[in-house]
Amino acid sequence: MAPRGPLTRVLDWVERIGNKLPDPALLFLLLLFVVWVISAIVAPMTFTEIDPRTKQPIQVQSQLTGAAIATFLARMVTTFTSFHPLGVVLVSLLGVGIAEHTGFINAGLKSLLSVTSARLLTPVVVGVGILSHVAADAGYVLVIPLGGVIFYAAGRHPLAGIAAAFAGVSGGFSATFIPSSLDPLLAGLTQTAAGLLDPSRTVNPLANYYFTTASAALIILLGWFVADRIVEPRVKRLAIDGDLSKAATLQELGPAERRGLRLALLALFAGLAALVAACWPATSPLRAPNGSLTDAAAPLMLAIVPLIFLFFMIPGVVYGYAAGTVKSHRDIVQGMSKAMSSMGYYIVLAFFVSLFIYAFGQSNLGALFALKGAAALQSLGMPAQITILGIIVLTTMVNLFIGSASAKWALLAPIFVPMLMQLGLSPELTQAAYRVGDSSTNIITPLMPYFPLVVVYCQRYVKGTGIGTLVSMMLPFSLTFLAGWTVFLLIYWALGIPLGLQAPYSYPN
Repeated sequence: MAPRGPLTRVLDWVERIGNKLPDPALLFLLLLFVVWVISAIVAPMTFTEIDPRTKQPIQVQSQLTGAAIATFLARMVTTFTSFHPLGVVLVSLLGVGIAEHTGFINAGLKSLLSVTSARLLTPVVVGVGILSHVAADAGYVLVIPLGGVIFYAAGRHPLAGIAAAFAGVSGGFSATFIPSSLDPLLAGLTQTAAGLLDPSRTVNPLANYYFTTASAALIILLGWFVADRIVEPRVKRLAIDGDLSKAATLQELGPAERRGLRLALLALFAGLAALVAACWPATSPLRAPNGSLTDAAAPLMLAIVPLIFLFFMIPGVVYGYAAGTVKSHRDIVQGMSKAMSSMGYYIVLAFFVSLFIYAFGQSNLGALFALKGAAALQSLGMPAQITILGIIVLTTMVNLFIGSASAKWALLAPIFVPMLMQLGLSPELTQAAYRVGDSSTNIITPLMPYFPLVVVYCQRYVKGTGIGTLVSMMLPFSLTFLAGWTVFLLIYWALGIPLGLQAPYSYPN
């Protein structure tokens, strides 16, 4: 056996410590109690930091008062059922379950692997994960599990595929070739924050587009290196002991499978063509009132999850009947039922995660942490490049406690943007720095709503996977992305390459 290097020993230590934590469901229950206790202790204290949402000094709300407990209990059911990732995952998997049960996914992967080199699977998986940002949270329920399936079918370790996909979907969240609904959402918050100092200042929704496009290539290269050189060699020691009786393999497609795949793909492309035709008119009901298809309020964006369901269900059903793997509608229902039964553990996790996130948000503890950190950063009065570095580092720390990118920026933008404008740095540069820090640590915080779901994906292949296993796999991606992306931004800035449309580096322009 080859000697283990320092990095391997550190990651093994992270894995051991992480896996000694309680079951994730119990962990989030314990964290809920911690939030209650800390909020009760801190609530009587007064703070001078101004909450940009209320324009008043930040105030922690105790979650152990009679009124807070009564509200917590009264809202418990709706807190759980309205937990956003839960509906996204379950509805999407109804369609995916059909496509998997009938064999459509298996046949499609066989066909893909027959023309794709196993060595190039990693950059392809990371790149597809980055592209999935256009479809909101679709990457979490589609690309990440398919990363494991594709790697396993190619004879590689499935956990390495899941890690590569997770790195692209979540670690590269702000790297994208195609604008997504996040761009106008963040730009709107940036413009509002800039307006506190300069009401006439506008921020283009594509103010970071050139930078995020270049960043996508960077993340693919960094993800490829980390997955193939660091993560996969390490996870090869983990025995694959899950139920893989229906996993994709590299056997050649039979005549029935080829016929079914051709008809299923024809149905898929016909559906896509119909969707394009429906979206094309300027008066399409799938467009937002401003005519945009990618605006967060556009019906097309709001219908992404049902569309995922349809675009897996329809070709899955066509494949099943054409290939002879389906005899009646009962087989279709059985596929949906099996998909739901595999999500039992995640549903339990989602219950406790939703309660914790609710209590943590109501307590204002995350907001207090963010405001304290921003105030400390402002008081240091550092040079411009060091200040930008501080923005990135502080954002990564806040990201460990507040999962939503828009919620964090709504809190931080009114502090960071005017502060850096007074130092001569543009709102667009501040936003770019925030996006680097926000993405890099998504993949190592168990408080990210989809993190427990990725643990479940891993357990399909390695039953003993725990939080520590996943964190130890993703930590090299996180640190590499953070360091590489930060240096990339500083070099990009030094070279004067435009960040995006109407996006200077300095203020005033």
